[in-house]
Amino acid sequence: MSNTITVRLPGDLAEWLEQTARKTGLPRGRIIREELEKARKSETRPFLRLAGTIAGPKDLSKRKGFSRK
Repeated sequence: MSNTITVRLPGDLAEWLEQTARKTGLPRGRIIREELEKARKSETRPFLRLAGTIAGPKDLSKRKGFSRK
């Protein structure tokens, strides 16, 4: 590992990290690295998280009267 950072955690997050480390037997740093990797992978296409959440016509051109000719 070549980079070191210091992060201040709120009490509830620090407690979760400590409990998770105890339960899994993994060091806290490894848990943090794994969670950061998950976050990085999920951001490859963040706009897709909203796909299918908006109701309306699939083709907005069906809505007549909005063109500016």
